[in-house]
Amino acid sequence: MKIGILFFYLPLFKFIKIKRAKRRVFACIELVEWLVFGSKKCYNLNTNMSNKTAKNKPQRGHLHALTQVTKEMTDIFESMGFGVVLGPDVETEHYNFDALNIPKNHPARDMWDTFWLKDGNLLRTHTSPMQARYMESNQPPYKIVVPGRCYRYEATDSTHEVQFYQLEGLMIDKNITMANLKGTLEVFLRKLFGDDKIEVRFRPSYFPFVEPGLEVDMKWKGGWLEIAGAGMVHPQVLKNMKLDSSAKEERWQGFAFGIGIDRVAMLKYKIEDIRLFYGSDMRFLKQF
Repeated sequence: MKIGILFFYLPLFKFIKIKRAKRRVFACIELVEWLVFGSKKCYNLNTNMSNKTAKNKPQRGHLHALTQVTKEMTDIFESMGFGVVLGPDVETEHYNFDALNIPKNHPARDMWDTFWLKDGNLLRTHTSPMQARYMESNQPPYKIVVPGRCYRYEATDSTHEVQFYQLEGLMIDKNITMANLKGTLEVFLRKLFGDDKIEVRFRPSYFPFVEPGLEVDMKWKGGWLEIAGAGMVHPQVLKNMKLDSSAKEERWQGFAFGIGIDRVAMLKYKIEDIRLFYGSDMRFLKQF
């Protein structure tokens, strides 16, 4: 019986690639021993292996802090009726600049240090290109938020990185005013930080794709902290997307805003250096 089993499994031996004949012979003997007599031995081997595996079992992962904050932010906007839209990291010059009222040689382009690619495309410097992409392929009214990663070629320090996350917001409808923008951001910030008494203020500013443009500040630890850029969608952007109309009753208008997700996470978790988010220090990552 043993010899029969040996010849039955003999073809398997050709797969045992051991250079020295002595080792090949011992390997064959061990294989036959395991096949014929090895039920108990095999059980012991599996038990030992199971114990080793249990000790070295990989730890279950969890969502990154920035992912958690992004989800929290989008959940709040979804509860307010906004849809969530994603866009490409690699953008065209048209959508990143031209369609947003930032034509070639416009001084506003100096505000962004851009990673240009060899094929003429670029790594998006903001999530605003999805404003143009969405307006181009959808009929209003609509309100959306666009979370995503952005890239800028700039010096890295505790508050700046070459990559960062941004949440873009866009609402287009009839009779939309600055009051709608103000109310939307106030409700969002109060829900996000769990404080119904957070004070919010708006300061005049400039962004090429909105008019008027605003900086949005909130009261934080006794002072004012910039938390977002916003404004009413520029008429030229609406015209580029063929949404302008001379008839007042048919006129589409709306607002847009951009919020730094990294900055929100730093405030919520009391983190002083943005670079920690992009490192691999498990002591830091396990805290979230």
